[in-house]
Amino acid sequence: MASTGHHLWTLGLPDMAEEGDTGSNSSKKLDRNIDLLWKDFFRDPTQWWDKRSNKVDPGYPDFKHKITKKALRIDGCHNAPWVIEELKCRGLFDPRDYSLHYKNSQPSDAGTDVYAYLALLRDCCRSRNLEKGTKLHEEIVQKQLLERCADAVAIMYAKCGDPSTGKELLELHRSRNLVSWTALIAGYARQRQSQRALDCVDTMQSLGLSPDGVTYACILKACAGLKALDRGVKIHDEIVRQGLLQNDVVLGTSLVDMYAKCGDAAKAQQVLEELPIRDVVAYNAVITGYAKLGEAEQALRCFAAMRDEGLSPTAITFSGVLKSCGILGDIQHGECIHKEIIQQALLWNDVVLGSALVEMYVKCGALQKAREVLQELSRRDVVSWSSLIAGYAQKGEGNQALKCFEQMQDEGVLPDAVTYACILKACGSVGALKKGEEIDNMIAKGGLLQNNSLLGSALVDMYAKCGVLTKAQKVLEELPFPDEVCYNALIAGYVQHEQGEDAFKCFEKMRQAGFSPTAVTFSSLLKACGSMGAVDKGEKIHDEIAKQGLLANSVVLGTALVDMYAKCGSLVKAQETIDKLPIQSVVVWNALMTGYAQQPQGEQVLSCFERLQNEGLSPDAVTFSSVLNACSHLGLVDEGYMHFESMRRKFGIEPDIEHCTCMIDLFGRAGQLDKAVKWIQELPSSKNSTLWAALLSACRKWGDVNVGKWAFEQAKQIDKHDAVPYVLMADIYAAAGKQEDAQVIEALRRDMEGSKVLISEAVPLSTG
Repeated sequence: MASTGHHLWTLGLPDMAEEGDTGSNSSKKLDRNIDLLWKDFFRDPTQWWDKRSNKVDPGYPDFKHKITKKALRIDGCHNAPWVIEELKCRGLFDPRDYSLHYKNSQPSDAGTDVYAYLALLRDCCRSRNLEKGTKLHEEIVQKQLLERCADAVAIMYAKCGDPSTGKELLELHRSRNLVSWTALIAGYARQRQSQRALDCVDTMQSLGLSPDGVTYACILKACAGLKALDRGVKIHDEIVRQGLLQNDVVLGTSLVDMYAKCGDAAKAQQVLEELPIRDVVAYNAVITGYAKLGEAEQALRCFAAMRDEGLSPTAITFSGVLKSCGILGDIQHGECIHKEIIQQALLWNDVVLGSALVEMYVKCGALQKAREVLQELSRRDVVSWSSLIAGYAQKGEGNQALKCFEQMQDEGVLPDAVTYACILKACGSVGALKKGEEIDNMIAKGGLLQNNSLLGSALVDMYAKCGVLTKAQKVLEELPFPDEVCYNALIAGYVQHEQGEDAFKCFEKMRQAGFSPTAVTFSSLLKACGSMGAVDKGEKIHDEIAKQGLLANSVVLGTALVDMYAKCGSLVKAQETIDKLPIQSVVVWNALMTGYAQQPQGEQVLSCFERLQNEGLSPDAVTFSSVLNACSHLGLVDEGYMHFESMRRKFGIEPDIEHCTCMIDLFGRAGQLDKAVKWIQELPSSKNSTLWAALLSACRKWGDVNVGKWAFEQAKQIDKHDAVPYVLMADIYAAAGKQEDAQVIEALRRDMEGSKVLISEAVPLSTG
């Protein structure tokens, strides 16, 4: 049976036109590549194997490079006239071997017909012209030449996107041509029919054929497509036994790529480092592999190693590096990469790289910069828009996300399932029920819910967050394939709206449907227990969590557990739980300290504060709120002031309104109203009603009418509709025996609450 030529021609490896090239550009590029190969051959023929004497088929190459495995044919249809002349001068040219003229001639006899059809079939492969190739197949059958051309026809089908027909031909003619089977394996792998590719390997080996380097490269691509790591490892062992990695860059890169795509980036890097020759394609595979696994630091180290070898990054390299910068929140490194991309003019028309750049800025929290980059892109696709929309939704800027969605639609970019999921999250965050319902209708019209549980859970979550829990439940019940994420969304919705009993009913339905609760499920249920004070239910949830060993890697779940016990008043149990947690964090300690502060047990709060620091944890703003509150209730003015000062000096935490309110309360409870007044006067801004409420509370405790009157006037200027200052001021007057003034304030309060009439002038109060 006739072969169509060597592996490089069959599979379109680096010396051939690239996948996307067709027509004249492809032909010119191919001509240049062939010219360069012939020049290399004529420069030093000793570096090439002469295959002419042992060719088993006229379609096989005449010369093959000993290292790169590049191949040349004397009858190659892209050979330039100077090549023929040089071959003649060297005595290497035999006119009988030169069949280029058959490319454009009409076949005349059986012998020459075969050569002509082989050349024409090769042209179909290069141009991916299946229609022309099918017609040639019909002509070959009519002329009864299929027996001699079957391999070439099969390769044509494999290269032109119809490997199934090619397989039928090979099986019908029981082909034992390795090139043909390799082309078929490559064809299936290219179409992502990886299992069929591996089935072809089994069939090929059953015929007694052993893979070579090119075949193995194709097999590894199929293994990568299936994430069939075990089989990939076996192929690796075979390759090593045969010593095929020594000078085969393509095979080495395929091996690296297989491990990376199968999720073993560390092994991919190990293989990469052991390769005698490394190129940027192999490095890209490792960098991308690490980035997909979230191992960003390893990806950046690999990028640095690639540069140390003098290799220049490509757009694919930069995409992986940008993803890694986003994971780490390393905006400075990301900006440096951005500058390089601009310098190399890589963004023009590269949608993937543009989307990676937008996503990097989004992940780093620089949403304005991400939007600027998006607007500057020459082409914006659904991926880049979805990244920005997701960023706004995750940051709680739902209205900005909705504006981006509208602009995307105005540009004619059609949303996909990911976009819809992101915009539904935005609708839920701002309570945009009407817009959420519009999105629901669009999803229904597109039939997108049939096989997309992510979109289903986003819909349930949107309705739940908007408070339409009946609708959320209906959506869940109507989903064709609900999952635990959908149930979690509804349970969280019930908890958010303080419907704890309904949350537990939904939990039971989830179990009846055959779904196992996750850490997210349990976190929501524990929050419900804390809100209801249902410590018994909380303990049962605790037991289930312990049985499943979920506390080992979940800080969130540990925090929810401690918070539940604290809110239920079981502080001893909360303390025992935190002592047993395998992973502790400041958030967990904050939950316990908040519980002690609410009791109030100030000494325990301060004890926890010391313990968390002994554990090597740094307090945050929430921690100091509990500490200052405890000092206030215990009357520890000096200690409270010391902790307040340490916030900024020692821990770099800028005090907020809550901390300042705690300090006013601290001075006020201790009867040091002069310090409280001075404190509030020295604040950069005192336009917050809680500050004045704290001072008024202190005035009520100590019966200070004058300071109280001043604080009341300040509070009214900030918010005339706030009833708290009126209540406190009335109490101050009543305690001082000024019943008439107290009644005036109380009347004003009732009038303000009943009619909502703004009080424009200060109330005249007696001074005596």
